[in-house]
Amino acid sequence: MSSVIIFGLLIALMLTGMPISIALGMTVLTFIYTMTNVPTESVALKLFTGIDNFEIMAIPFFILAGNFLTHGGVARRMINFATSMVGHWYGGLGLAGVMACALFAAVSGSSPATVIAIGSIMLPAMVRQGFPRRFGAGVIATSGALGILIWLLCSGSQLFIEHGRTIIQGLPAQAGPSAWWHSRNASGACC
Repeated sequence: MSSVIIFGLLIALMLTGMPISIALGMTVLTFIYTMTNVPTESVALKLFTGIDNFEIMAIPFFILAGNFLTHGGVARRMINFATSMVGHWYGGLGLAGVMACALFAAVSGSSPATVIAIGSIMLPAMVRQGFPRRFGAGVIATSGALGILIWLLCSGSQLFIEHGRTIIQGLPAQAGPSAWWHSRNASGACC
């Protein structure tokens, strides 16, 4: 019963237009204060111990590396290369954005740095070519997550994990959206 109340509170807070992070935080605090016997001091202690983590220091340095690559012209060259490879296809600038994100993520290893570096160049270009701003932001944001996948495949080869098995295990996740897209375009025309 308590889970129904908590989910109801979360949905009610989000329906008011509150940002999701604040709605989640308020829901968790409400749960802790009303439905558990956890002391208030432990909540504050957990917040500070979560921030006091040595590995978190790597995030600003990844973003700094992304800025170095951007200002050094590497990101622009990656975008030009990706555009020369797939830019002549229908929706080529979006495909070039995905390819440039994959290349940049393979070099930097950071998804936030990839989104910042490639998005700052590619998003205005996509808007100038007539892509909707939300579509361009979605393409760049989701393509930036490729950094995690590329590094997983690289580390998988070092751990002697077969890439074929890794890709086949990901097929069910890819088959659903693909089937939806093809059923949406019943005429068989792309995009």
